[in-house]
Amino acid sequence: MEITEMTLKDLEGMKDTLYSDFDNFWSYNVLKQELENPNTTYIIAKEANQVVGFAGISVCLDEATLNNIVVKKSCRGRGIGGELLESLIDICSELNLKTFTLEVNTKNEPAIHLYEKFGFKNLGIRKKYYGNNNGILMNLSLEQKRTLITLALFRTIQSNFKSQ
Repeated sequence: MEITEMTLKDLEGMKDTLYSDFDNFWSYNVLKQELENPNTTYIIAKEANQVVGFAGISVCLDEATLNNIVVKKSCRGRGIGGELLESLIDICSELNLKTFTLEVNTKNEPAIHLYEKFGFKNLGIRKKYYGNNNGILMNLSLEQKRTLITLALFRTIQSNFKSQ
């Protein structure tokens, strides 16, 4: 699988199948506006040169907000969403952002588990955020994540030094 930045050409290629193969939450026009927005970044996952998923973030100051992670219906359950999320976290780290927030429908258990797996913490409930369903507000501290990675690297170096 290849993950790259989404282009208008990629979006054009998905135009006719956006609703049928993915979901109807995001229209072509909304996604086109998102791609033209300088404060958003969208990525796509491709297999055999076919788009199997896409995801996007909005950036404001030192914080990213997840706009969406959408995987082709026929490709769900294969880890593509996790690959996209990991790539977005890497982008956030490269931009030196401090936090990464998102909202997820309380009924979307696979997504909740995915976010928890990547270290997102539950900050609270947004009542009726998704129509009749509540949303969970979640956050990942990228500063804390960088600190833990640095500490792990330090311990590895220290262990290697002591064993010499």
